[in-house]
Amino acid sequence: MNHSWLIDRRHALRGLGSFIALPLLNCMRPLHAADAESPRRSAFIYIPNGVNTLDYQITTPGEDYTFSRSLKPLEKHRSVVTPISGLHHPGGLGHHHNCQKIWLTGGQLGPTDRNSISVDQQMAEVTSPHTRFHSLEISNKGESLAWTADGIRLPGMSRCGQIFAHLFEEPKNGTAAQRRALRRKGSVLDANLEEVRSLERKLGSDDKGRMNQYLTAVRETEIRTKRADAWLDVPRPKIADTDRRRSDRDVSQTQAGDYFRTVYDLIVLAFQTDATRVVTFSSGLEGQGLAIPELGISQSRHELSHHNGDTGHMEKLTQSDTFSVDQFSYFLTRLSETPDFDGRPLLDTTMSLFGSGMAYGHSHGNANLPLVLAGGAGCGLKHGRHVDLNQGHFDGYRLDDPGQHYRLCSRPANSTAHMSNLLLVMAQKMGVETRRFGDSNSELELTV
Repeated sequence: MNHSWLIDRRHALRGLGSFIALPLLNCMRPLHAADAESPRRSAFIYIPNGVNTLDYQITTPGEDYTFSRSLKPLEKHRSVVTPISGLHHPGGLGHHHNCQKIWLTGGQLGPTDRNSISVDQQMAEVTSPHTRFHSLEISNKGESLAWTADGIRLPGMSRCGQIFAHLFEEPKNGTAAQRRALRRKGSVLDANLEEVRSLERKLGSDDKGRMNQYLTAVRETEIRTKRADAWLDVPRPKIADTDRRRSDRDVSQTQAGDYFRTVYDLIVLAFQTDATRVVTFSSGLEGQGLAIPELGISQSRHELSHHNGDTGHMEKLTQSDTFSVDQFSYFLTRLSETPDFDGRPLLDTTMSLFGSGMAYGHSHGNANLPLVLAGGAGCGLKHGRHVDLNQGHFDGYRLDDPGQHYRLCSRPANSTAHMSNLLLVMAQKMGVETRRFGDSNSELELTV
């Protein structure tokens, strides 16, 4: 990679008319700091509508497991991946097309429920003082997996060219115009805060609660605005020609494989340049999901998931599952091939969670969620086994009896196995100082 974008640590960052001191930036690292510690990163990849569990489910716990048909593309990464079975979100049971909303929050789903902060955003609160971008949200339909502390969903970018420009291109109208726009935004925020202060004494308790939520959102925006201003004087990374050709282009989502791989290439570049340390990628909404024309699959994942036992549709769903896993395998390969600042592969310091908020799409079963955790050995994770939380709580996966097996995908065998327990551990590994996240009730053991 071309490192010409690195600058001297003494470079002063000006923002909002004053000098803003930032922590050590990677663009301030000495060029020969090969022994510098690499930062920790996290990526979350979502597939909608669950999977064909009959072909996806691994049935043997521990180290001596065999990859299922759908997970076979991960065989070459066996030493750095952990398939996980038996987790669920209690607040999502009985709901269907909204389960994506709480995949990273562990919140409640219902007509009156307000979402809570997603784990990626809690991580970003720790990492964002060190990076140009707080986090990166990618979604092929624009609705991301990320939720603020105020329970507001962050928008996602879908076009690969747009994502590349966002990360690596200088503002089209120049730095000065960008700074004026940010300062106008800051002025609007200040005016809003003054108005709020004048109202606070007149509000009842319910209104004060709503106002506090609003103020949280304003403070988050204010912090991000100030950080964006401070970074305007820091040059964007210079991207090598090979990386630019690979990722600076728009790819139609009808070319599903090319689209997925380009998105993954962009995430790798974002991590390698330390543009951000937290990324979410949603590959579809529950009612949709990409078709895969290159495999002869014209139906969306939603259509295939409602197969009603049709063997043809089930086979195509398995092919779609395997395709998504294969693209994830490509991502892990790229992380393993790309050096970090200390010379180690990015995979060592990048935790990646792949999966869905639904298990059996036909009946909207969202227990026994399909999940794979990968990478992050430098974060303290140990892999090479199938973590099966169903063991000791059921009479087997019964893949030869679909009716019995599907019950496991609708009602958790282990009621204490909350997915938030996994998210909690990932948050802790990223430096979040907390003993609880979402509806967690313990810490999932992933280090032995």
